[in-house]
Amino acid sequence: MISHTFLGVQDFDRALRFYRALFAAMGIDERFCDPARPWAGWQSDPGPRPLFLIGRPYDQQAHRPGNGQMIALLATTREMVDEAYAVAMAAGATDEGGPGLRPEYHPHYYGAYFRDSEGNKLCVVCHNAPG
Repeated sequence: MISHTFLGVQDFDRALRFYRALFAAMGIDERFCDPARPWAGWQSDPGPRPLFLIGRPYDQQAHRPGNGQMIALLATTREMVDEAYAVAMAAGATDEGGPGLRPEYHPHYYGAYFRDSEGNKLCVVCHNAPG
């Protein structure tokens, strides 16, 4: 259903460090990086889609994070949620709700919420029962 997600960033180098750390913790491979443009992309295995991209907004205007917009990244285990959250916090994220069950969504929804170095809201979530 999804081809790609693009998040605008103001400070590409800072955002690149953040996402490299986060996606390494989740086992997601970097597909490309072009600092001259600037933009970078990651994809899950097997590829080629969906892609997750960061870069300067196309219209060359300043990036502004949206209210009510969030990207949720899929984790295969609850431990991966915990690790991704810890890495994000260490890389400069802002807490929006630490790892834990959110039974109001469904009984096995285990997620963590944070804002990246540019203010974009993200969630890392596992939908699987433990074990």
